[in-house]
Amino acid sequence: MELPFTIDLKDKVVVITGAGGVICSYLAKAIAKCGAKVALLDLKKESAQNWADEIVLEGGKAKGYEANVLKRDSLELCHKQVLEDFGPCDILINGAGGNNPRATTDNEYFELGDELKQMKTFFNLDEAGVEFVFNLNFIGTLLPTQVFAQDMLNRQGCSILNISSMNAYTPLTKIPAYSGAKAAVSNFTQWLAVHFSHIGIRVNAIAPGFFSTAQNAKLLWNDDGTPTPRTGKILAATPMGRFGEVDELVGATLFLCSEKAASFITGICIPIDGGFSSYSGV
Repeated sequence: MELPFTIDLKDKVVVITGAGGVICSYLAKAIAKCGAKVALLDLKKESAQNWADEIVLEGGKAKGYEANVLKRDSLELCHKQVLEDFGPCDILINGAGGNNPRATTDNEYFELGDELKQMKTFFNLDEAGVEFVFNLNFIGTLLPTQVFAQDMLNRQGCSILNISSMNAYTPLTKIPAYSGAKAAVSNFTQWLAVHFSHIGIRVNAIAPGFFSTAQNAKLLWNDDGTPTPRTGKILAATPMGRFGEVDELVGATLFLCSEKAASFITGICIPIDGGFSSYSGV
């Protein structure tokens, strides 16, 4: 038996935001292996270019760009550069996002008297910190889509992939802004899928579960490298009993990006979580 398709992205122009980070840089390398021309966008151009250089050394086509996903003029300048270097965008991966300590409570549960202690509770969360986290994740998905999806009009085989989170399904304690923002990203994915359905742009998302990355290191590991109590809770609630590996995001990503493999799939969000979203705790 022969499969009816392979994951072939030859000569597709793939734009990835947040590509200087661990997850999206890895996805960029995997996508380049499928023949795509990859534009790696990041606030830190040097970081994006370092990953692009690795792709080029391995025989792929890639270039790093500086882009602030919260500034439309920055994105439009980057868009112009990508057009000149690679041509119009076929696939956009909105990977920029993250949390911030200013939008994180110190305790999981509020207890009477906490308001009198020198600690960060819900009642004194920094408004600017909450706004930054929400904007980074939601506005940082909306603006790149406004800029780069214009390339997809009147063209076949174009799609958008957003990076949501398991927080979108059930909010984690301590991080209300990040959880709310990722829920917005999942909802926005569905809205865009409907909005763009008549012009053939598919829009989907993946929702990574728990991966040990630089972003969440302080929540998962003590300074001496031992696991925090939060890590114990996570692993106890993950049926597979471990953190995910970054390469375990590749399959779903390539599948959703492939027009042949996923041509009738739009508006979905795939959990990649080791069973976390399925486990009731008993």
